[in-house]
Amino acid sequence: MPESLSRRRFLARTGAAILVGGIATTLGPRAAAAAVQAKVGEAAPAFTANATNGSPVSLASYKGKIVVLEWTNHECPYVRKHYETGNMQALQREATAQGVVWLTLISSAKGEQGYVTAAQADELTTSRKAAPTAVLLDEPGVVGRMYGATNTPHMYVVDKAGTLIYAGAIDDRPTTRRADVPGASNYVRAALESVSTGQPVKTPITRAYGCTVKYS
Repeated sequence: MPESLSRRRFLARTGAAILVGGIATTLGPRAAAAAVQAKVGEAAPAFTANATNGSPVSLASYKGKIVVLEWTNHECPYVRKHYETGNMQALQREATAQGVVWLTLISSAKGEQGYVTAAQADELTTSRKAAPTAVLLDEPGVVGRMYGATNTPHMYVVDKAGTLIYAGAIDDRPTTRRADVPGASNYVRAALESVSTGQPVKTPITRAYGCTVKYS
């Protein structure tokens, strides 16, 4: 079978691939993650994953733009805290209005908490009035493992040069209490404000809190 055909079938089946030197690799999720690991202060690992409309979305295509990666699980009470208060949607709109690309990723395996089909993901975006640039499906967990996403929500910020400048929690209140949202220090907002003014991120790494990512 031609290599290009095999690669296309892999992408269609998994919805995600790692790009190493511009070439898609068919390593399994764990081996792929071991091959490329995200580190703050270094180039954000390249990846391509299918959006809910079936179109492949690559991180490389957004070079020259600031990118936020948000790992989510709509059934997780920590995620629900931020969506049911409108906190996540407000941050999405605030960021995208300034030209930031916001990619929401779902790495829950089929049969696990938080797994959704493309249609279900789109319905959630509509019903919650969310405003990401795109929702990417990472059922095999390739991208999630590559970035070391452990919790939902788990947040990352990539600068215009493609460097990972923030990884960790959305804020400093690791609870499910809605009342904690207004008084929290939002690490993602702070990182975006710093990068937009050319300043180093004051707190580039924090410990993510929430539900564990439900990998296969």
